[in-house]
Amino acid sequence: MSVKAMMETSLENQLALRGVHSLTPSDYEEIVEHILEQLRELELSLAAREFDGRQEPK
Repeated sequence: MSVKAMMETSLENQLALRGVHSLTPSDYEEIVEHILEQLRELELSLAAREFDGRQEPK
């Protein structure tokens, strides 16, 4: 099972515990894709910030 599939299952289970039963499997997939994209953007932003901090002032 892929990490993405495990995240989708976990999301589905957590929402079901909170009474949400109206989402489709594609809804869970879209939500997880959105979360993963946000994490990728955050990772790139943090890496760029770290890189900028290592640059010597001119």
